[in-house]
Amino acid sequence: MKSISIRTDYITLGQFLKLADCISTGGQAKFFVQETKIQVNGVDENRRGRKLVPQDVVVVEGHGAFQVTGP
Repeated sequence: MKSISIRTDYITLGQFLKLADCISTGGQAKFFVQETKIQVNGVDENRRGRKLVPQDVVVVEGHGAFQVTGP
């Protein structure tokens, strides 16, 4: 599991996907979350605006598992 560190209290799923190198631009997030199975803490998620906080675990099909870490 890869750790992705954020410097703010939270990050949106769309921003997170770019930070985790799952997508190359923020504009791709809308389509990516509709076409790719993503789970946040074991629950399917398809909202790119979903707020992620430290300790959240994100599993992206084809890209692996990530844990959000905070400041």
